[in-house]
Amino acid sequence: MKKKKEKNGKNYSMQTRLIYGKSISKKWDYNHHVVPPISSSATFRLDTAKRGAQGFMEFAHHNGEKTVESRAPIYIYDRLGEPNKELLEENLAAAETGESAVTFCTGMAAISAIFGALTGSDDEIIAHSVLYGCTYSLLTNWYPRYRINTKFIDLINPNNLKKEISLKTRVVYFETPVNPTLDLIDISAISKIVKSANKNRPKGREIYLVIDNTFATPFCQRPIELGADFTVESLTKGITGFGTDMGGVVVGPKWSYDLLLMYRKDFGGVLAAKSAWPIMVYGLPSLPIRFKQSMKSALEVAKFLESDSRVNYVRYPGLESFPQPELARRQLIDYDGNFAPGVLLYFAFKGKTPKKRKEKGEKFINYLAKKAYTITLAVSLGMIRTLIEHPSSMTHAAIPPEEQIAKGIDPGGIRLSIGIEKVEDIINDLKKALSKI
Repeated sequence: MKKKKEKNGKNYSMQTRLIYGKSISKKWDYNHHVVPPISSSATFRLDTAKRGAQGFMEFAHHNGEKTVESRAPIYIYDRLGEPNKELLEENLAAAETGESAVTFCTGMAAISAIFGALTGSDDEIIAHSVLYGCTYSLLTNWYPRYRINTKFIDLINPNNLKKEISLKTRVVYFETPVNPTLDLIDISAISKIVKSANKNRPKGREIYLVIDNTFATPFCQRPIELGADFTVESLTKGITGFGTDMGGVVVGPKWSYDLLLMYRKDFGGVLAAKSAWPIMVYGLPSLPIRFKQSMKSALEVAKFLESDSRVNYVRYPGLESFPQPELARRQLIDYDGNFAPGVLLYFAFKGKTPKKRKEKGEKFINYLAKKAYTITLAVSLGMIRTLIEHPSSMTHAAIPPEEQIAKGIDPGGIRLSIGIEKVEDIINDLKKALSKI
């Protein structure tokens, strides 16, 4: 008897599943394509008015009904949905071990969507004291206009959360590893506190735990497995990997799918099909092999920098000197159970004053920007190219300087994202720049 072909790859490793996805999907029949074809139509032809009405009726009203899920969706307009995005979403949900995923045009659009879907006027968000600059700006410049306030607290100590939760609290949000300091926050410990608080809350006032997993990617960490309700990611970074396309995603429970689709439809932060396709075909499938190579190099670069007398400290979860070794080895784990400390480093030079440290950092970066072959001065991270940036004046500039220092962001701190170049070449460029300090 001829064996039925494996459709969903459930019996295979995640590294293999990220390449193949599903050979048969309800979203699109591409069983005879080796690679899923690109969709480039913004609107779709409808056979009858009745079919159009049915498509609108079914959009974001699935509610888990098998009658709808048992056949292909009725596509109407790209903002509502189209095959490439939805195929990518299936694979992203699998990668993060979540029940559903909804993509957006950028990581910030995804963050805005999950906050917008879960909070309303007079609600409150509790966030870690250090966040990516644009997220900080969103929560401090814009959300107060909607009477949604944010408490910024130190979540590295999970016990700090207990005394801050109130009836207004609807979301606990943080990045881990933290951008840019690479501090880790214990997802399991925070999850236990949130779940305990929810036991005594009235229906409709539950607290949701939302984690930005951009730095780690699902290859190094899967927050939902550790108790988070939602994971958000900037697809632009490690998942895309080549710096060619922007995107974002929210992964979470099945019930959130329709809510997030409606938010995307009405606010319009839609991932373009022509961006979804390369992320699905090139980015996500190559994530494991890219990160394995980059992590090996990151550890060597971190050790090299740590050994230099001009460097004050190096933060990298793979170093023995990392201040949270037990949490790092428990939380940063790849699909095969191996320690996966990621591809980001954060370091600073010695100096008697913040001004002196900043001057040294800027001199070092400026030399690399002009002279280095393997290191590029640019924001973003997780690419095949090694990127360097100065968080204090670039990605975290929205945070006032005095507040940066109070929150552990060194004025001269440097963020380094390691690519897949030969590590000796990266270190050679760093040596030349260090000689100018």
